[in-house]
Amino acid sequence: METILPLFRQHGLKAVTDEQLAAALQLSPSEFRQRYPSRAALVHEVTLADMERQKRGHAALFAQYSTAVERLYALIEYGLNDMVGVAPSYIADLQEYPETWAAVLDHLTTYSAPQTQQLLNDGIRQRLFRSDINIQLVTKILLEQVNLLLNPQVFPPDRYNMAEVFRSIFLYYVRGLCTEEGARIAANHFSRL
Repeated sequence: METILPLFRQHGLKAVTDEQLAAALQLSPSEFRQRYPSRAALVHEVTLADMERQKRGHAALFAQYSTAVERLYALIEYGLNDMVGVAPSYIADLQEYPETWAAVLDHLTTYSAPQTQQLLNDGIRQRLFRSDINIQLVTKILLEQVNLLLNPQVFPPDRYNMAEVFRSIFLYYVRGLCTEEGARIAANHFSRL
């Protein structure tokens, strides 16, 4: 699946032909059609594999950082870097596969949101995030900010420096959630970028 995912992400799910997919998997076109008779099943399998890849990436990131502030910023950066070079049609194409899109939404609900909530809880316990924040609401806002940043109609990449947009959205918002110590860590983290 790791050889197919980059093709789908770079060109979109519809633009990649079965012949290109077969070549990427080093299969003949007939072997490919026999193994993957349904594009929907292939897209679903690739998407599930991608979610597992992301989880492994997140675990590796968390091993690098000890504070919730750094982990939250690193997690956001990872997600944004992961979307660099993804065809604008990719997400829209995914939505045309109901079973796969349901799995994506379930992943957001059962993995991404709880992960963010846990980071916020950890940050409160570490006295890096303010104790009066509404964790569920802040989680929703953070996830929506990622969607906002990734929307090319809002921030066309040819008109905006995406690193500066990232900095403007997340540095100031997350810093506002921080205690004085958390804000210091946030500033140090961003100074290394």
